[in-house]
Amino acid sequence: MVFPMPLSPLFVENPPESFQFERGMWMIELNGKDLTIEQMKQICWENEKVGLEEASLIDVRASRETVEEIVAKGHTVYGINTGFGKLSDVRVAAQDVDSLQLHLIRSHACGVGEPFPEKVSRAMMVLRLNALMKGFSGVREAVVKRLRDLINKEIHPVIPSQGSLGASGDLAPLAHLALVLMGEGEVYFEGERLPTIDVYQKESIQPLVLKAKEGLALINGTQAMTAVGVINYIEAERLALQCDWVASMTLQALEGIRDAFHPSIHEARGYPEQMVVAERMRHLINGSHLVTFQGEKRVQDAYSLRCIPQVHGAVWQTLNYVREKLTIEMNAATDNPLLLEGGKVVVSGGNFHGQPIAFAMDYLKIAVSELANIAERRVERLVNPQLNDFPPFLSTNPGLESGLMIVQYVAASLVSENKTLAHPASVDSIPSSANQEDHVSMGTTGARHATMVIQNASKVAAIELICSMQALEMRGIERASGLTQDLWNRARKVVPTITEDRIFSHDIEKMDAWLRGDFFDWNKWRTVHEGGETYVDNT
Repeated sequence: MVFPMPLSPLFVENPPESFQFERGMWMIELNGKDLTIEQMKQICWENEKVGLEEASLIDVRASRETVEEIVAKGHTVYGINTGFGKLSDVRVAAQDVDSLQLHLIRSHACGVGEPFPEKVSRAMMVLRLNALMKGFSGVREAVVKRLRDLINKEIHPVIPSQGSLGASGDLAPLAHLALVLMGEGEVYFEGERLPTIDVYQKESIQPLVLKAKEGLALINGTQAMTAVGVINYIEAERLALQCDWVASMTLQALEGIRDAFHPSIHEARGYPEQMVVAERMRHLINGSHLVTFQGEKRVQDAYSLRCIPQVHGAVWQTLNYVREKLTIEMNAATDNPLLLEGGKVVVSGGNFHGQPIAFAMDYLKIAVSELANIAERRVERLVNPQLNDFPPFLSTNPGLESGLMIVQYVAASLVSENKTLAHPASVDSIPSSANQEDHVSMGTTGARHATMVIQNASKVAAIELICSMQALEMRGIERASGLTQDLWNRARKVVPTITEDRIFSHDIEKMDAWLRGDFFDWNKWRTVHEGGETYVDNT
């Protein structure tokens, strides 16, 4: 089984049809149909530019003509010439339909809390634009082009992270996005947080006046939870791979039993992801003189070593599920009402309900919590003198110095916090809009909590790597596998050998930053997978 991989140099040399060449740069063309997570990596991590597919623009224009016809003929259609939510039965006069959109955006822009990271804000804009490019939302071409231009100029809305119920769309967060199109609110630009209007004046951009339906089309959708979800997935995928690598180092430091990774064991159970993790572990320990055979030093290892393929494999199963749902949602029409069948049919429905992504985010945070859970147990085996033959807590002077004793406490604390955060947000629902919207998903809350779980789990992985490196050095780094020696050499440039007690908080933060940043150069490192190769950058 081949797990999804990041873009490689070959991918850029032979771009798919959804890429265009413009001004010497590759540009990802949006059409509302086939946006991928790999392309989102390029857009959000590399600030890749986006374009608009001409065929999809034809559909955008056609749906707009339908909206203008509805307004001209005076037909009553939700969101075009009516109020919203419980106020959907209130008819709005023709001369007020533009003002209706202005009031909608301003009144709904009531998010609170710390802003989403700029990367999430950029992802929200891309996903909202991709949804509008399906041609079901009735916005003008000027709206989609404005979103495109803001993305390409790297003008990103400041969007508060709290305030969405995850049904009726991510109304509050997306309203803050929509404000920026109107020249209101705040943006991130060139490393600063600035009033939107100041940036518009600097860049000679005119604010848009939203027309009938456009305000609703911009805020009815799941783009906040999905944007956070996409960033979460990318971070979690990387973390899961890192945990496989770090676990292989711990296995060698503890002279673990290689028989537990025999391919026949995993084929006997049949989970493809479990088999891939076992294969990866075999590859990572290949050539090691530290791993043992069953009966050589002990008959069986503890579960935190023996069951790495079973536990990590189950995490990869969840990641595959999450990836599938996110990919569908990234290309979904989540507006209401939708202009379907070439604009001939206008139907109110509930595609804005975030339940699929709410479930996916809850599954994700449970899975990543387990990565941290089992990693913390390996940390305990590395530092507990009752469970190994190392000096207590890997200290160079036990008694006078505490070594890595309290580092394990920190891992335990983070794991415990994750157990609280992993409580599913999707099981909660609070009615809103005078009980018209009487069931909501809380998907954005689940996505935000998943972010926190991933951040905590990354720190636990950093702690395991610090402890594992120290133990491996005591065991004899020269006896480890070649891949493990390479990892050890790279990581030692981040956190040097522990010769005496020091402020380990600095080490944990530096290692965590390395794991979340420079641990892998995706164009040079490969995961081990069926039919693939492994290349290690030894620079």
